[in-house]
Amino acid sequence: MAKATARHILVASEAKCNELKAAIEGGADFAQVAKDNSTCPSSRQGGDLGSFGPGQMVKEFDTVVFSAPINVVQGPVKTQFGYHLLEVTSRQD
Repeated sequence: MAKATARHILVASEAKCNELKAAIEGGADFAQVAKDNSTCPSSRQGGDLGSFGPGQMVKEFDTVVFSAPINVVQGPVKTQFGYHLLEVTSRQD
């Protein structure tokens, strides 16, 4: 069964999400940006969500996590919770 590990940053607006993505692409540390900005409890771990399989996260999340290239920041991804930046850190198919 497929498994992935990922980290994310959750914010309320698409504009904020794009601003943070630009900062990360400009060299800011993903984990530090998550700690400073993410509204998800995972922010305390730098946005780390640990390991999970398909169907354990919301659909929009799953679609990205199980198709995106590894170690490339994806987003904004809109879910019922807000806007996410996602980074897949590993995946086994």
